[in-house]
Amino acid sequence: MRILQQSSHPAISGLAGDRALSIKTTPVRAAVLTLLLGLVFLVLPVFTASAMTIQEVKSEKGITAWLVEDYTVPIVSLRFAFQGGSSQDPAGKEGTANLMSGLFDEGAGDLDSDTFQTRLDTAGAEMRFEATRDGVYGSMRLLAEKRDDALGLLKLAITSPRFDAAPIERIRAQVLSGLLAGERDPETIAQTKWRRSIYGSHPYANADDGTKETVPAITADDLRAFHKATFARDGLRVAVVGAIDAETLKRKLDELFGDLPEKQALKPVADVDLKFGQKVEVNYDLPQTSLQLAFPGVRRDAPDFYAAAVMNDMLGGSAYTSRLYQEVREKRGLAYGVSSSLVNRRYAALLTVGTATRSDRAAETLGVVRDVIRRMATEGPTEQELAATKKYLIGAYAINNLDSSDAIANTLVELQVGELGIDYIQRRASYINAVTLDEVKAVARKLLSVEPSVLIVGPPLAGDGKG
Repeated sequence: MRILQQSSHPAISGLAGDRALSIKTTPVRAAVLTLLLGLVFLVLPVFTASAMTIQEVKSEKGITAWLVEDYTVPIVSLRFAFQGGSSQDPAGKEGTANLMSGLFDEGAGDLDSDTFQTRLDTAGAEMRFEATRDGVYGSMRLLAEKRDDALGLLKLAITSPRFDAAPIERIRAQVLSGLLAGERDPETIAQTKWRRSIYGSHPYANADDGTKETVPAITADDLRAFHKATFARDGLRVAVVGAIDAETLKRKLDELFGDLPEKQALKPVADVDLKFGQKVEVNYDLPQTSLQLAFPGVRRDAPDFYAAAVMNDMLGGSAYTSRLYQEVREKRGLAYGVSSSLVNRRYAALLTVGTATRSDRAAETLGVVRDVIRRMATEGPTEQELAATKKYLIGAYAINNLDSSDAIANTLVELQVGELGIDYIQRRASYINAVTLDEVKAVARKLLSVEPSVLIVGPPLAGDGKG
């Protein structure tokens, strides 16, 4: 994952945020959405910080949204997040947030599943929900001319999900099918061990989609209780982009969210006591070996965050110019790709490195990776690397984060979740430019001198991989 892009989990990873969501789509909806996507990407320009005006809109009931008006195409993209997510799953019922997120378009209010989805098709709207570690995210993309119909359906989904028995069992069966398939998948098995080794007994160690033991235990009442505790106004963040004005949005915010409880009822979650220096091996006779390393990260509000972000880009965040890419792929041809990422969640921060290579060269590859990291920790970057990286991080922001209405809405929600301020995009370049070479060297020593945890998925290594 590049540092300028958002992980699928939402807290902010790196310097901004994009998030991919799954979607259940009927044939009719697929055709409509394909047309809409084509319009968006053919017509909607890439915004720049100077060209984009972000308005803070506050409704009569106190619901706040960030709005970017754009009438290039008659489409509105709405994105929102509630604090919580799978870290709030009840003990013994892990997977609750995930199961709930699959049911919002399976009936709401007085509409059963079939009727709701037919109405959604007729409205020409796309609705998505996803549960992450730290939040439940939702979005809708709709035609401006059918705004009222589409948002009326979204209101029902947000405020009055039915959680009927038949849809619950159908979505539960889909989740269980995936879990059973994962029991035979080396990467899934490895990630389970990896999370437990790093996060210990923290909720982050649990799989977002639960286990084959916990998912069957989740009841409709559990889903209703989770929804009531999570879907409340004080934990809500909203962004809207497209063909809608501020006064109209004020009314729609109250219609959508105004009937929700004022306060969330979340259980307390502690910061993670991260575990490093561990070696996790999942031995399978595979032609390719996957390698991951985990180092301490930097919290988003830490004074040295931007130095860490710049250092990470030089180490492995930049797809074609990073040190890891040059040494592992360009010079030696050991892997197709290699990257590093800053992973920032609400209760933990990591710096991770990942690659995959031929199993007979896995030990060599791991040795090269560790050597590159060691040299970054002891020597740091050069002035030339620092200048080039700053230029890239500043210049690529709009392309990576503001290239469509959906991307803008995603980014604006993540900026709110991170409490970075409505003018962050304008201030961001100054933070990066202020980073000094000494600061980058210091954060590289601090983070990369720690003995990392290492995950190896494949045949046993021929050597120790320490270079």
